[in-house]
Amino acid sequence: MHKLEFFFDCSSPWTYLGFESLQDLSARHPQLDIIYRPFLVGGVFNSVNPSVYNNRENPVVPKMRYSKKDLQDWAHFVGIEIGQPSVFPVNSVKAMRGAFVALEEGCLVPYARTVFKRYWTDLADISQLDVLQEVVREVGLDSENFFRKINEQPYKDKLKDTTDELIARGGFGSPTMYLDGQDMYFGNDRFPLIEAKLSQL
Repeated sequence: MHKLEFFFDCSSPWTYLGFESLQDLSARHPQLDIIYRPFLVGGVFNSVNPSVYNNRENPVVPKMRYSKKDLQDWAHFVGIEIGQPSVFPVNSVKAMRGAFVALEEGCLVPYARTVFKRYWTDLADISQLDVLQEVVREVGLDSENFFRKINEQPYKDKLKDTTDELIARGGFGSPTMYLDGQDMYFGNDRFPLIEAKLSQL
């Protein structure tokens, strides 16, 4: 059995696209072991990819204009709605710690999908506890357990450790995928390449 690690942060619209594309890939390859790896993309940017911040402060206007169009083209292609949140970038720390709780409870996919939708489609601020409360309620997680755990040190450590691991393995953004441990892919548009590689293995 082949495995695909999916390093993701819900604060990225391109990762929302990648997450939904991954669900399609998984449906076509039910024997592929998908391993979800929540991490904090801001920590990666701070460590190895500060050019992201420079580009936000001094954007190349034609590139920025095209990027907005490209994002909407991809959203239409994948079948999701991506808007412009009033809070961007957003502090996704609590939401991403919560992803580890969802993993433990066996509901990572509905949890992450709901967080993505609340932020990128509904344009809600996922750093706010009341918004996370709505997510928790919608996916059927125990609220008291969820909010207790995301404030505990082990869950803080899990998020930091996964972020540090991605950096150590050469990652620089979200989404980042690894096929069978070492074969790295970056970006929402790499799933055709991953699928092609799977057909060769």
